[in-house]
Amino acid sequence: MLSVLCEALDLQTTKAATCAAPFLSGLSKVIRSIQRRHFEQIKVAVPVVLNALKAVDFETSEGDVNCDTLYARAMDIASSIQSVCVKLVDGKVQEKLHSLLGLYVLQIMALFSVSMSHEVSSCLPFVSKLSSFLPFCGLSYAGLITGFDIDKISNNIIGEDEDDYTACFSYIKHGACLSVLWGFISEEVAQAADEKVNVLKDELTSKQTERWKAIGMFRHILSFAALSWKLKKHAIDFLLCIHGSESFDDKQSDYISYMPSLFAALQAVQIIIMYAPDATLRRNGFDLFKKLLADIPYSQRFDMFRALIMNSDSPSMVGLLLDLVKGEMHAELCQKRAAGSLQVDTKARSEPSFCTPSILELVELVLRPPKGGPPVLPEQSDAVLSALNLYRYVLITEATGNTNYTGVLLKSNLQKSYNEWLLPLRTLVTGIMSENKTDYDEITVDIECALNPVELVLYRCIDLVEEKLR
Repeated sequence: MLSVLCEALDLQTTKAATCAAPFLSGLSKVIRSIQRRHFEQIKVAVPVVLNALKAVDFETSEGDVNCDTLYARAMDIASSIQSVCVKLVDGKVQEKLHSLLGLYVLQIMALFSVSMSHEVSSCLPFVSKLSSFLPFCGLSYAGLITGFDIDKISNNIIGEDEDDYTACFSYIKHGACLSVLWGFISEEVAQAADEKVNVLKDELTSKQTERWKAIGMFRHILSFAALSWKLKKHAIDFLLCIHGSESFDDKQSDYISYMPSLFAALQAVQIIIMYAPDATLRRNGFDLFKKLLADIPYSQRFDMFRALIMNSDSPSMVGLLLDLVKGEMHAELCQKRAAGSLQVDTKARSEPSFCTPSILELVELVLRPPKGGPPVLPEQSDAVLSALNLYRYVLITEATGNTNYTGVLLKSNLQKSYNEWLLPLRTLVTGIMSENKTDYDEITVDIECALNPVELVLYRCIDLVEEKLR
């Protein structure tokens, strides 16, 4: 009977998702009556159920199907699997079925969160009931948000040669984060999961590596296009709550392994900053972005900035990043002045720093792009303006401080910036401005507004370089 229902449900999924509810209801009853090979039979049924729900979420338009009914039936199936677990005597089979139920619940959590068309408050009863399965499956908020529990139950169920089976659990990491997030949103949900969110927040605040794991996990929902902005707002609020104060020892080597996931998380937050429809959410996203960067060990921070700049296709975001780099450099110089450690020659310096020749490489990435030619204007005017401001700041700071950390005052570097960056850019800006003098339409005005500040800073940079070359 189980195989017949699975085949029928799979057929209805491809034809009409509205017909799935009766089959899910029947499947729930059949699971309870399984007499032998419990794990093997349920393992076959679970992907069919999840694929049916995924078809509803991603292939039907809102209102075409009663999603509440379908998810209620999916919940019944979870209860049926739980009842089978309770009756089992074989400990190994029971453990595997617990893990399978955990994966199922996390996938349902993700799919439901994507499909919700109601206010957050109206979703809490369903999420609370779903969360009650977590402690039964041995899943904790700490284990979910760091990914430890995900690895544990996945390894218990999915073999190396089961790629097709892995596909039906494609959102379990999203579901893990969302399980914790719903507990953060509602105390009722946290109680259903037998968890205390404040304890979790304190732990993440005090333990940097655990916090990095959590941030790396949250990238899955921050970059998830199908998830509502309402839930992403709560995700940003949660991450802002776990900003830590622990000072990290840069001499430890294991932190480097966390950098790729932190980089992906920062890119996900960039999406929030650029595309969120709400100004408050964009502002909070930017606050989180700065805090995440500050949480990165100083020895790795410049490399993280460089990677973000090189992998961004948004001139405005590149401009923001260069402004943040300038802020980091300013803070470092202020610290050095306060400590009385300013030195003219820094060739022997081994400590990580923003005050190095690498800072000029960032400027060059914008003013003389690797693909050749000058930057594209006015499209890249935000990035160009920030690059010019950074170059001007470095030039003035090194000159007035009688230092040359960055090598910006070397004659060879001055000539390079003058001939390869500034003069070609002046030719480009002058040409565009000349072409627009005869036109006064709206587009021309926008171009002038974008290029005027670029032109002002550009000529100031040219004056400074010419003065140093005399």
